[in-house]
Parts: sequence; structure tokens; C-alpha cells
Amino acid sequence: MNDSLAAPQDHGAEESAAHGTQRNLSGRSLQLVTAVALAFSAYQLTVAAFHPLSSLVTRSLHVGFLLTITFLLYPAFKRAGELTRISIADGVLAVVAFALGTYHWIFEAELIQRSGDPSTADLVVGTALVVLVFEAARRLLGLALPLVCGGFLAYGMFGEYLPGVLEHRGYGFDQIINQLALGTEGLFGIPTLVSATYIFLFILFGSFLEHAGMINLFNSLALGTVGHTKGGPAKVAVLSSGLMGTISGSGVANVLTTGQFTIPLMKRFGYSGVFAGAVEATSSMGGQVMPPVMGAVAFIMAENLDVPYTEVVKAAIVPAILYYLTVFWMVHLEAGRKGLTGIPKEDCPNPLRAIREQWYLILPLMILVGMLFNGFTPMFSGMVGLSLTAVLILGAAIAARVSGTAFRYVFWIALGLGCATMLEWGVHALLVVIAVLVALACFVNGGRQSLHTMKTSLADGARQALPVGVACSIVGVIIGILTLTGAASSFAGFILAVGETSLFLSLLLTMLVCLILGMGIPTIPNYIITSAIAAPALLKLGVPLIVSHMFVFYFGIMADLTPPVALAAFAASSIAKEPGLKIGLKAVQIAIAGFVVPYMAVYDPAIMLQGNPSVLAVAYVLLKAVLAIALWGGAAIGYFWAPLNVLERVLATAAAASLIVALPATDELGFALTAAFVAVHWLRKRRQPCRSA
Repeated sequence: MNDSLAAPQDHGAEESAAHGTQRNLSGRSLQLVTAVALAFSAYQLTVAAFHPLSSLVTRSLHVGFLLTITFLLYPAFKRAGELTRISIADGVLAVVAFALGTYHWIFEAELIQRSGDPSTADLVVGTALVVLVFEAARRLLGLALPLVCGGFLAYGMFGEYLPGVLEHRGYGFDQIINQLALGTEGLFGIPTLVSATYIFLFILFGSFLEHAGMINLFNSLALGTVGHTKGGPAKVAVLSSGLMGTISGSGVANVLTTGQFTIPLMKRFGYSGVFAGAVEATSSMGGQVMPPVMGAVAFIMAENLDVPYTEVVKAAIVPAILYYLTVFWMVHLEAGRKGLTGIPKEDCPNPLRAIREQWYLILPLMILVGMLFNGFTPMFSGMVGLSLTAVLILGAAIAARVSGTAFRYVFWIALGLGCATMLEWGVHALLVVIAVLVALACFVNGGRQSLHTMKTSLADGARQALPVGVACSIVGVIIGILTLTGAASSFAGFILAVGETSLFLSLLLTMLVCLILGMGIPTIPNYIITSAIAAPALLKLGVPLIVSHMFVFYFGIMADLTPPVALAAFAASSIAKEPGLKIGLKAVQIAIAGFVVPYMAVYDPAIMLQGNPSVLAVAYVLLKAVLAIALWGGAAIGYFWAPLNVLERVLATAAAASLIVALPATDELGFALTAAFVAVHWLRKRRQPCRSA
């Protein structure tokens, strides 16, 4: 493989920068942060493996660790002196934050006994926790989300003075603090529970695979399979980002890791910087809906709906495939329009060789998928996947020192049988295998490097969990106030009133709310807010429950691509060296299926495999969706088999729209217009060589 096509190095710093200005620490300060991050990961692994604490205590300590690391890593202001050292004030804040996080642990029995009647100490601790969570969110996620949550908090405190339907009966300060910080309805609500269990484990799982070389493997597979085809570099971006999405649910993180490799590659082979950035942003955001390890929202959704995680995966799998099919088709058409070729085949790696050399990295992902679809809980599956990844990292280092291919295979077989046997006894026994391998690695040449990889993975996993965890915690303010005041019913009633006239208008209103909220807040709080307010209303309008939740989930993701904010687009702009607004506009064009598929699912739930549809029903709706994607792509790019004229683009758009709109006879009209478009375009393409001759 050419050096020019080498995979990128680790870009954790750039990723962190997407969420706030992180300190560039060294020496003892860096050692301190690393130690706290390792303690955080160790705590979470202990909780996952042994469940030693009650649910509320697990959540409160989780938030305590989140706040502690945030104050150590992220300064209050971007002053030069603040960026290279931990200030005394932030050190004190970190200590106080962790101490407050232990309050529910130390006084657990007393808090239960006086539930609903908080003491003065309870109110002081609760108030301090709320303030610190707001400050941590401001440093880490910007002003938008704290302002939105602050608006809800103000409504809870002063809403009794508002006119009309906005008024509530009024609640005392003690009631609000009790709701937000002393129970499981606010800061320590379901989102925080999911963050403290499933989400952290899967982030850690992704971190282990990344540091073990999974990004390089994905890039090699993408280059080897599609790199040499028409428009190969852009197809590599789509495929590698899609593969990356199977282990990481963070779109911005995907942009800043795979994008370091794919965007320059696309530009070098003829794509514009705007198109290259848009392709990477669109492909990376799709990772949040790409099973098996979807974004954190999928775990929260499963918990909210009280359904197995596999049900969410089942609903997402067809739309995810359609999403990536759209992006793949768009880059193919753009390559045809601009006459772009692929990478010379001799410069592309051999995908089979890449798998042969790093096959062990795929095993944990395969086992994880198998367990999820065989009834195991996400927490147990994630713990097993994470443990096996650690076993394989250490095993690879030891196997490399075993002389002879035959003996190496014997080693792997013995290790596999040992893991399988120990797994029968549970994860605890599997940890014994890891402990033995760690001891062996200490005495094997190259083993210490694997131990360092594991240490780095644990520390980076804890850091990567910060934006998700803090967002889950602060959005609990909104959930707590909505639960306390019942305010969600007002907006839901408005959606229901609109829906009596037109379901489409209700869906459009919900979409606009998701996109507007997404201009300032991440996907997780966006989903939580809109699912609490809009999804119940859509359910009353006849939309299946999981489809209504997936509807708001998808548009929460689309918000990260939609200008004027378009977080993923601006992340790509830093690599593409092009304006983020232009990249966002192009990304919207590329991701058109992301805007269409949710509407299709509402009118025909078979596309999300809901309602036990027949194979024929799923095949029919898939056929319509694929045809619509093909036609819309051609109309948007202006190319199909050849450049399209205005009439052909109008015809293609009309045909695609007819296939999507769920009205009588529109399917027949859509198929007829599709046939007409194909015939007109094919005949004109045949005549073109004759005219040029």
C-alpha cells in the first residue's frame, strides 16, 4: 500500500476540540487527569460486572466522575494561561463535584426516609449539583443547551405567572430541587442511567477497537473493495465511515477520525473540497443509525419504550441501508458527471490480506452482534465484547512471540477454547483470563505496548464519554420540569389539533422542531425533548410508537447536517478547508433520503419492519424507496447515464415524489413516470454519439 494512502494517526485532540476548548496538559497535570479517567473507567467496569450499588448511587457517582474530569480538562474561559494548566479554582471545583456525587451514596438511607421533604443540606447539595452540571455543559457543549435547559428551569420556577395555557399551579424551590437533584426524575433520570450503563460500555468498546487498529482495518477494506472503482475515493469515505459507524455512534468523532484520511484523498482525486467535506459529514452522521452499535440515542430509546435493544436495531436497519445507499449513489453520480476515476488498483491494499492480518479485531463485533440478536442484554453483551477485545489485544501481542505458524494457531485455538469455557461461568471468569494475559504480557517483548494500548483505551474512553454523559445529565432538567408541571401535554395537544386536519402537517411541524432544536443542542437532548413532547402526540394520531420515536431520532441527526449550525459540516470544514455553510448545504442535498425515509416509514411502517409485514410488502416498499433514491439523486446531481437536461430533471423529481407520496394511484403514476424518464433519457443518450459524429 502506498504511503500516500496510509491511514491517519490518532486525532483525539481534534475530536475533543469539537466539543469545547480542551486543555493541553503535560507532566503531573496530565497524569492526574489520566488517573481520574482510569478510575472512572474502572468504576464503570465494576458496576457492569458486579452491580455493587443501587441504581441512584450508580447514577450519582457517574455524574460525579463526569463533572470532575470536565472541570479538570475544560477551562472556564479560553485564556492562554488556562489552556496549559489546571487552575486552582477548577481543581477545587473538581474535588467539590466528586464530593457532591458521593452524597447520595453516603446518605442513601436518609434520603429515602425523607423523600419529598428535603433537609437544608439536601437543598444545598442539590442546588450545587444543578449549578455545576450547567457549568460543565457550558464548558463542554457551548451555551445553547444550558440556555434551553435554563429556560425550562425558569418555567418551572416562574410559570405560575404566565398567561393562558402556559400557566402552571406553582412549585416551591424545595420541590424543584427535590425533583431535579434528589431523585430519579431529573439529573439522575433515565438518560443518565443509560449513560452510566450501556452507553459508557459501548464507548469503551469502540475506544478499544480504535486503538487496536480497527480504523486502519476499515480503511484498508474500503480501499481494497471500492477504491479502484469510478469515484473510488468518495466511495471509500462512505464505506469506511459506515463501517466506523458500526462501532461508534458519534458522527462528529467519525468526521474527525476517518475524515482526516478520506477528505484529503477525495480532494487529491478531483472532488471539490465542499463535496468531499459533505460526503464525509453525511457518511459519518449515518453512523448513529447504523446497527449494531448505534448512537447513544438508541439505548435511551430502548429504555424509554421498554423494548429490547434488538427491536430498535430492527427498526433502524432498512432505513440505515437506504441512507448509505443514497450517499453511495450520489458520489457515483458526481464521479460520472465530473469524469472522475478511481485509485489505481496497484495502489489499493488487498482486503483479504488486511482481514488475514487483523481478523481478530472483527471477532468481538461479530460476537457482540450475535449476543444482541440472541436475547442477551446490551450491558452483558457490551461487557463480553469489551472483555474479548482486551483478550485479543493481549493475545495478539503474545501470539506474535510464538515461533512457527502451527504453534501460533494452537495458541489461538487454546485461547479461544479457554475464553469460551470461562464465558460459560460468566464475565467474572473471563476477567480471570484477562488477568492471566496481563501477567504474561508483562514478560513478553511487545506485551508492554499492548498494556499501554489498553491503558490509553480506558483513559480515552472515559474522555469520549464526557459530552454524552453531561448532555444526558443536563437534559434531565427538561425531563424533570416537564414531569413536574405536565407542560408537555400543551405542545402535544397543539400537534394533535394540527393532526386532525393533516397528519403530514403534524409530521412537518415535528420535523421543524427537531431541526430548530438541533441548531443548538446535540442529538441526544434533541431526541429526549422531542420524544417527550411530540412522539406521544404522533402515537395518538396513529403512528406506531417505535416509528414516532425513530422519526424524531432521524431528524435530530439531520439537524447536525442542516445549516446554519450543522455541527458535522463545520467539523468537516476544518479538514476540507472550505466554509462549513457550503458543506452543510451540499450535505443536505446528499442526505436527501434521511429526510424522506422517516415520512415513508410513517405512511408505510413496513420499511421499519413494523407490524409483522410480509416479505413481499417489505420488498415492494424497498423497491419504491430505491427507485425514488435513484431518481432524486439523478435530479439533484444532474447526471444519470449522461448529463440530464431540465425536462429530464423535472420528470425524475416528479417520478420520485409520486413514489413517496402515500395517496391513491400515486404508486402507479410514479412507476409510469419512472418508465417515461428512463425511456426519454436512454433515447437521448443513444442519439448523442450520432450528433457528435
